[in-house]
Amino acid sequence: MAQKKTPAKKRTRSKKTSSRRKKQTGFISRSSLLKIAFTILVLLGFLTLFLDAQIRSQFEGKRWAVPAKVYARPLELYAGAPISIADLKIELRGLGYQFTNKAAQPGQAAFSTSKAIIATRGFRFSDGMEPARKLILDFDGQGLTQLRDYQGQDVPLVRLEPVLIGGIYPLNNEDRDLIQLKDAPPMLTEALIAIEDRDFYQHHGISPKGIARAMVANIKAGGFVQGGSTLTQQLIKNFYLTSDRSLVRKLLEIPMALLLELHYDKDEILEAYLNEVYLGQDGSRAIHGFGLGAHYFFAQPLQELKLHQLALLAGLVKGPSYYDPRRHPERAKKRRNLVLQVLFEQGKITQQQYQQAINADLDVVKKGTLLKEAYPAFLDLVKRQLRRDYRDEDLNSEGLRVYTSLDPITQSHAETSLKQTISTLQQSYGAKLKPLQGSMVVTDPQTGEVLAVIGDKNTRYKGFNRALDSLRPIGSLVKPAVYLTALEHGKTLASIVDDSSLTMKLPNGQTWKPQNFSKQSHQQVMLIDALAHSYNIATVRLGMEVGLKEVINTLNRLGIKRQLDAYPSLLLGAQGLSPSKWRPCIKRLLPMVSRHLYERFAR
Repeated sequence: MAQKKTPAKKRTRSKKTSSRRKKQTGFISRSSLLKIAFTILVLLGFLTLFLDAQIRSQFEGKRWAVPAKVYARPLELYAGAPISIADLKIELRGLGYQFTNKAAQPGQAAFSTSKAIIATRGFRFSDGMEPARKLILDFDGQGLTQLRDYQGQDVPLVRLEPVLIGGIYPLNNEDRDLIQLKDAPPMLTEALIAIEDRDFYQHHGISPKGIARAMVANIKAGGFVQGGSTLTQQLIKNFYLTSDRSLVRKLLEIPMALLLELHYDKDEILEAYLNEVYLGQDGSRAIHGFGLGAHYFFAQPLQELKLHQLALLAGLVKGPSYYDPRRHPERAKKRRNLVLQVLFEQGKITQQQYQQAINADLDVVKKGTLLKEAYPAFLDLVKRQLRRDYRDEDLNSEGLRVYTSLDPITQSHAETSLKQTISTLQQSYGAKLKPLQGSMVVTDPQTGEVLAVIGDKNTRYKGFNRALDSLRPIGSLVKPAVYLTALEHGKTLASIVDDSSLTMKLPNGQTWKPQNFSKQSHQQVMLIDALAHSYNIATVRLGMEVGLKEVINTLNRLGIKRQLDAYPSLLLGAQGLSPSKWRPCIKRLLPMVSRHLYERFAR
């Protein structure tokens, strides 16, 4: 059967239509691509503007939440000060001073039997700067006899820098001691740049050479083993992004690093990096910045570190956990020596410096060498008082300095005394006293200031604070209030008080027979003797004579807010208070007694 032929004119029209459709399809595809490309460019533009705004607002604003720092009282040194060489050593250890044969640099001290040479660091107090100086101190059995500078001139008074005892941290538990670039040791920045980003001062935020090296290393390893990030990119990651190893994060790093370098000079970026870099973990507290890292690892200010210590800090940046010098000393030493080798190869240090540094020990101190966080019970008291007067956001973000009355020397003696007392009792009474606990509050009797607080027999324990929260019978501590009440009601120090045997019948039908500690009564005694010897029977008779309600009223005026029951046993301290609740009473008691006696004699 013959096929029907299409006319030539029709075939021509069909070809033209097909060609037109192809051209139209091609035109639509190119148009769509242009639209998509334009949309992407617009989105990228908006993204860039957004990232730029974020970078500038955070970098130019308050970059870090800086916790409040809590300090002990500054130790005052002067001729005649009642301090021994042993006590001075306690203070200086808490400050991280190095004990050497020759005190040549700030933060060093040398001792002999009756003399000490100290090179102080100096400190900026709220009322002015205490300069760093070199001092000679002479001691005898009574205390400090002479205080001179190194030229032999007598110095009337010197304040050592106060011991840092803790901080009030933000919710992220980050801690840092901010430093300025001009205060950082030059060798630290040299080591950091040499090992982390040798082209830091040449690139504009990213390093194509570094990226190429990282790509080659990753391909060879068959996985992600090297990032090739510049210091600027690392700062972006730590400051703005997360540490997750993801493609999205790496893609965001590049434009953000370029924008950061566009707005800020290299020194500003480097200074921010020195304060932001993560260097380790101290329990829940994250150690950020080289300023705090120097204290955490070496118990010294950053400016006092030697070459091998600075090299270790720079080396830790690559992996604070992997190279932790306390847990992995060999790894840390290998990494430190690599930093030193790079510095030597780049001509930053001499052969002699290199050899001395690689032969040095790590010199990392044990945790807890400094007294920071060593006094949790006292710090608990400080925080409770501060939170009555300040907002939490001010305490954990504004970098406040809080100066307290804590005396590290008194605290040390109190801790030793408590531990020895508990140990002695346990040895004397055996297993039944194994769970024995203890707490202590030491105050200045003249001012009422708290000098030491212990909340648990484990003095570093951060849990239940027995000094503030436990209620225990106060015993003979109540007696001064009883005698003050008696003095206010006409008694004198020479009044006669009956200390003969006493049996009292209570409302419930039972009897109560108080006894003296010696189990002996003393008949008629003067009031001053009854108080001085703490006679229980005389105190009860005196308290019942003036009235239980009057004694309670005196306790209320001394500062006791807790409800007290008018039972005779109150006169011997049978009702419970915490040590911290009794502290304000001592502060008020002496002035009240002094005022009463003055008024009595004045009449």
